[in-house]
Amino acid sequence: MAKIPKLPDIAEQDITAEVAQLLEVIRYQAELIGQLRDEIAVLKGNKPRPRIKPGRMEKGNKEKKKTECSDGKRPGSAKRSKTKALPIHETVEVPAENVPAGSQFKGYREFTVQGLVVEPHNILYRLERWRTPEGSYVEGKLPREVNGHFSPELIRYIVYQYHQCHVTQPLLLEALGEFGVDISSGQLSRILIEGHDSFHEEKEDILSGGLEVSSYINVDDTGARHQGRNGYCTHIGNEFFAWFESTGSKSRINFLELLRAGHKEYHINEEALCYMKAQKLPEAQRRVLEKEKQKVFASDTEWNSHLHAISITSKRHVRIATEGALVGSIIENDFNRDLVVLSDDAGQYNVFLHGLCWVHAERTIGKITPFCEKHRRVLESSREKIWTLYDDLKAYKKKPILKRKRELAKRFETIFKEKTGFITLDLALERLYRNKAELLLVLDRPDIPLHNNESERDIREYVKRRKVSGGTRSDPGRKSRDTFTSLKKTCRKLGISFWKYLYDRITGNNNIPQLGTLIRETASTSTY
Repeated sequence: MAKIPKLPDIAEQDITAEVAQLLEVIRYQAELIGQLRDEIAVLKGNKPRPRIKPGRMEKGNKEKKKTECSDGKRPGSAKRSKTKALPIHETVEVPAENVPAGSQFKGYREFTVQGLVVEPHNILYRLERWRTPEGSYVEGKLPREVNGHFSPELIRYIVYQYHQCHVTQPLLLEALGEFGVDISSGQLSRILIEGHDSFHEEKEDILSGGLEVSSYINVDDTGARHQGRNGYCTHIGNEFFAWFESTGSKSRINFLELLRAGHKEYHINEEALCYMKAQKLPEAQRRVLEKEKQKVFASDTEWNSHLHAISITSKRHVRIATEGALVGSIIENDFNRDLVVLSDDAGQYNVFLHGLCWVHAERTIGKITPFCEKHRRVLESSREKIWTLYDDLKAYKKKPILKRKRELAKRFETIFKEKTGFITLDLALERLYRNKAELLLVLDRPDIPLHNNESERDIREYVKRRKVSGGTRSDPGRKSRDTFTSLKKTCRKLGISFWKYLYDRITGNNNIPQLGTLIRETASTSTY
């Protein structure tokens, strides 16, 4: 396939506004042709062009951290005792050989070897049986932790390997067979997706606890196929918790339903009516709904039937009314009105107090391709100003000062209202300027982050799972995947061993407090 010809360099003095605009159109078309070629290559089973760009966001900080180490070593590289705190399970004394006569014994030199024992451990329980004089039977009871023909240790190993280590079921079945465990593929599947009601309940409490005590949440979504159909997984979380839910939609209605945190009702209240007005629901329909203020509908079936009964049937009007009723339900259930929803500018998340990720915002600038030296310099200068402002906003978060706040807001105006003469860049800056309130929300709320990296990192789990396994085939399987991913990542953020957590819950010991409780306790003592 022929290559796209490179545009020639043009002297800056020869460029008029019309020529510049035409060259930008040509450059855009060249990029579009490249994208179409990539799509054709993928459809043919080939690889598209690699797009590897160096990260710029934290470059300055990394260089600063390097200079902070006076000894020239990277942070965290200091020597430590690797075996001092290890528990010793077996001690073996090794005698010295060929000791000369007259030698003096000077104790031992200790040498620790770490190991792991992986072998089957089968237990036969012999339960006493007694026949009473009345003819009935009394027999011994199995220990509390025994719930079936597989031990808690084996169940923990299976769940851990599948959800933490991403081992597929066929490989896990093969490994267990080689270890000497007699288990069928059906039984393995049942262990992974059935009998997890307590885990599902704890997962729901994670979201309730997180929304209750957090000042902000990061949100994002990614593709998650289910039963051969395209679906989506939504992530809600922050530094204290991570919560996932897979659904068939990523609409605003879907997001608001998730924010209800288990509640199913629809409310018509002042907040719901205000939302409907802001979204331009026709006045005639709002008047009908206003007459039913403070009314509650227990389910989506009841709500949709009511909309049909009052002649709200247009798709757009149903959507707005439903979103408003969901907003009313969320507020009615003690939603934190000061909670910031931080996203990558996806429209479905633009509700309540909304903040934007600077990383995603700057990508619109980074994707611009200049076609002459003048525009290259203008683009580089603009990006440099944005990153400098970003670094100063990070410094402001640590020490908020009113004078500094005004200065940063003024610099934002200067950067994003600048007319550079590079039309594509000017349009991108203008678009970002329209998001000023959301990008500069940090000036009023220094407790929130400037980026959505927390969601990006957390939801990468589903991207890897999608590449390995494709998708889920049963509703219990999808539910279990969401549950254990939420539990695993929340354990990690709370500093809890997921391996120990699984055993604690499977055996029913419950020595580890509920994760929702730990989230509330951790957030109450944190200063963000």
